[in-house]
Amino acid sequence: MIMSTTPAGSDGYTVPVDTPDDADLYGAPAPGTGETEVPRYAPQWLRLREPADAAARARSLLEPLRAHLAERAASSAGAEGLVVHDLGCGTGSMGRWLAPLLAGDQHWVLHDRDPYLLHFATAGAPKAAADGARVTVATQRGDIGRLTPDALSGAGLLTASALLDVLTADEIDALAEACAGAGCPALLTLSVVGRVELQPAHPLDDEVLDAFNAHQRRGDLLGPDALDVAREAFERRGARVLAHPSPWRLGAKQAELTGEWLRGWVAAAVEQSPELADRAQTYLRDRLAACAAGELSVTVHHVDVLVLPPMAGGAG
Repeated sequence: MIMSTTPAGSDGYTVPVDTPDDADLYGAPAPGTGETEVPRYAPQWLRLREPADAAARARSLLEPLRAHLAERAASSAGAEGLVVHDLGCGTGSMGRWLAPLLAGDQHWVLHDRDPYLLHFATAGAPKAAADGARVTVATQRGDIGRLTPDALSGAGLLTASALLDVLTADEIDALAEACAGAGCPALLTLSVVGRVELQPAHPLDDEVLDAFNAHQRRGDLLGPDALDVAREAFERRGARVLAHPSPWRLGAKQAELTGEWLRGWVAAAVEQSPELADRAQTYLRDRLAACAAGELSVTVHHVDVLVLPPMAGGAG
């Protein structure tokens, strides 16, 4: 994606725990890489998109998730609460959306490379579960691309938002292996699928979209192909994968978000295809004017997936 989740202020139940050396959970950094340059998503963007993310996420996947968690809890006598690992948590919007929709004690482990975003995620952590049960939070700084099975030891659920499309095939395979090793389900939301619809239409729409999709596939990144790769990786390990559309539907009430999305969308397209620059400048100006006038609507298509591992004894 171009950008990803939000802050809030307030005090939930938080447990400011520094976990052991990142290498214990994530493996050694790749040769020639360091931790000094941390990719950063602007908290302002994450705050702006949070309501659209919450409205788009597929609530239809929550019932099979709840059923799976209840069955798992019934077969795990003595287990205390649900441990949720949120990968690439940003400022914590997934936890703020999901924790109040699940019952029972929850402990969220928030993973991100950026300590600045982890600070916001902790400060804005949810206060309580659906039934008023306690929600606690800890943070883990590290590169999710190097996730190992040990990182998810004891996990009851893995979550991520706007993540799959910025991973490589090897990273998705490692994610699927970690989930399989921990035997935990995964709720992976808001993965782009390479389709955008703008109304009214413009002759340059398709060319900008094609360039943007190519930008998402730069290097080894999967972009819109990530969902098919992820489905195959999880199913190869015996999991059941449920998918449901989760589009952003942006109209006059979301003009500020639409404007920021347009700027990022066009900028990525021009970075990929510099020959678009002159025409894209005019295109963006016209689109922003229509947006400001309340005359533009945009549908950005995503898909949410719920991964359900086999239960002990072979139940799904």
